[in-house]
Amino acid sequence: MDWFIIIEKFILIAVIVTTALIVAMYSTYAERKIAAFLQDRRGPNRAGPFGLLQPLADGVKLFMKEEIIPLTSSKTLFIMGPLLAMITATMTSAVIPWGWTIDVAGRQVPLQIADVNIGILYIFGVVSLGVYGIMIGGWASNNKFSLLAAVRGASQMISYELAMGLSLIAVLMLVGDLRMSAIVTHQTQHGWNIIYQPLGFLIFFVCALAECNRTPFDLPEAENELNFGYHQEYSSMKLGFYLFAEYINMFISGVVMSTLFFGGYDIPFVNEAAWGAHWWVGLIGFAVLMAKAFAFIFLFMWIRWTIPRFRYDQLMNLGWKGLLPLALVNMLITAVVVLLLNK
Repeated sequence: MDWFIIIEKFILIAVIVTTALIVAMYSTYAERKIAAFLQDRRGPNRAGPFGLLQPLADGVKLFMKEEIIPLTSSKTLFIMGPLLAMITATMTSAVIPWGWTIDVAGRQVPLQIADVNIGILYIFGVVSLGVYGIMIGGWASNNKFSLLAAVRGASQMISYELAMGLSLIAVLMLVGDLRMSAIVTHQTQHGWNIIYQPLGFLIFFVCALAECNRTPFDLPEAENELNFGYHQEYSSMKLGFYLFAEYINMFISGVVMSTLFFGGYDIPFVNEAAWGAHWWVGLIGFAVLMAKAFAFIFLFMWIRWTIPRFRYDQLMNLGWKGLLPLALVNMLITAVVVLLLNK
């Protein structure tokens, strides 16, 4: 029986990691197509029909590029930086419920790698480790622009993690459980959290933009200020890992926001539990979750090509003087409401 569980988990891990990589690869294509649409041009259209093979061409180019390690760099840390960024980006998917529990040959198989009782804390812990990939890469490059970008990225992530965590506390007060599966189940029974926590979602969304280094919070990669940002000295697939990690983080952020505030794999106004534990029910739930995540990815890209980059002092002021007090007020109001309702 234990071997069945191990095989199930390995298959699920392979499917989820492969899905994340494919989504990240074609997010580069979608980003360029959306940018082209907003700027009234065509975008990639030569590599394959409608340019669909462009991400593959870019991947082959990165693989074939010459591998350059600066002589004055800290070589071990220089290699560890992009690896750490990539590993932490994929690890966050472990506690996310990707669909309904399905029946496979008489066995109940949950579409979740690990349903730990501190699921949301696990996500925060792994996300906080992601900053080390940026810091190590910027410092090991022995380049002043890379180091400055890494310091920017670290201070930005630390600043916005506080408001993000406080916005989540309000959600946890409503649910009363740290498990991601319990958060989804609560929403299927009582309605999506976006109804009860619109301000909490707005704070979380803005912080997610900052955590993913997306415009208008892309200060660690400000090309016109820092040349190329923290990965300036990187080439070939080391650079590719940093770029892939950013798009995987964006995808996982969309999945996490869908899970926390939009019911995850739940279809609104539909009682999926009455359908039974068939494999196609799990597939529908997975497709619904992916559709919600893709909507967030589109929103991330739309914002990038619409809003200009903040100045660094504006970014810090928004984090400490804007979002943090708002998150505290939202948490206190939620605590009072929950206390009154439970009396």
